[in-house]
Amino acid sequence: MFSMQKLTRKMGLAMLAISASLALAPIGPALASAPMAHKAAPGFYRIMLGDFEVTALSDGTVKLPVDKLLKGIKPAAIDRILAAHFESSPLETSVNAYLVNTGTRLVLIDTGAGNLLGPTLGKVLENLEASGYRPDQVDEVLITHMHSDHEGGLVTKGHMTFPNATVWVNKKDADHWLDPDRMANAAKDRKGAFKNAIASFKPYIAAGHFKTFTGDQPLVPGIRALPEPGHTPGHTGYLVTSKGHTLLVWGDIIHVQAVQFDHPSVTIGFDSVPAQARSTRMNVLAKSASGGYLIAGAHIAFPGLGHVRKAAQGYTWIPVNYSVPR
Repeated sequence: MFSMQKLTRKMGLAMLAISASLALAPIGPALASAPMAHKAAPGFYRIMLGDFEVTALSDGTVKLPVDKLLKGIKPAAIDRILAAHFESSPLETSVNAYLVNTGTRLVLIDTGAGNLLGPTLGKVLENLEASGYRPDQVDEVLITHMHSDHEGGLVTKGHMTFPNATVWVNKKDADHWLDPDRMANAAKDRKGAFKNAIASFKPYIAAGHFKTFTGDQPLVPGIRALPEPGHTPGHTGYLVTSKGHTLLVWGDIIHVQAVQFDHPSVTIGFDSVPAQARSTRMNVLAKSASGGYLIAGAHIAFPGLGHVRKAAQGYTWIPVNYSVPR
């Protein structure tokens, strides 16, 4: 019989032999040789606001030369601020839209760029469908302002993307951007914005699905228009309230969060009336901070949801904590 000592010695020698054979065995294919996927998950994020369901929809991102676009601050200062946020120009900038289900109405706020601004944008429709909704279920479309990255998703191959929806826009924006005479007299580099607006809204106007509003007024139960002029003549935010909770979908109040929260006096070259846009930004930021509003920003890093807090200089942006609706 083997003694326990001999048995242990033999097992140890066997294990050494196995280890040596494995070390000398040819190396198999590395698992990391699998091709990279190069795709992210569908771009939607969902929260509850009281009894309302709010879904942030990514339209994609676009790189902007913000060191040239921002006004009222030196390019060198922009570069320093961006570097402190581990960013640089051209800055990859989110374009976001927001879907609100009130329980009785399905309301889309902005539609993204559609096919107007290149292949990195135009994802709202596919992300809306990925989130569990169809475009024909949308009852109302509320446009913050008539710039291509907010209205372009209204049409698909010249037809209404949202065939059962009524589209709402501030009358001042409609009077400005849908006026052929203004387009004819506009600077050459501005004519495209007029052309895109006319094409985006044309099928809804023809179908009787287009309405305008003025000032501060309710449009859908639980959602009211809040004038925010300056970026465009009729730029508008939408205040969404349910069960004591408030969300402000503020459109283009902020384009470059790394810069404009700390320096809210900084404007951008897209502003129609820069001084008015600056004043509006100051007012909206102050109200948002004092009211504790949840904010949805069209150009804040997706999902663009968070709160604003007053800081020693300017304001601080506090993104929402990740949450899974239950």
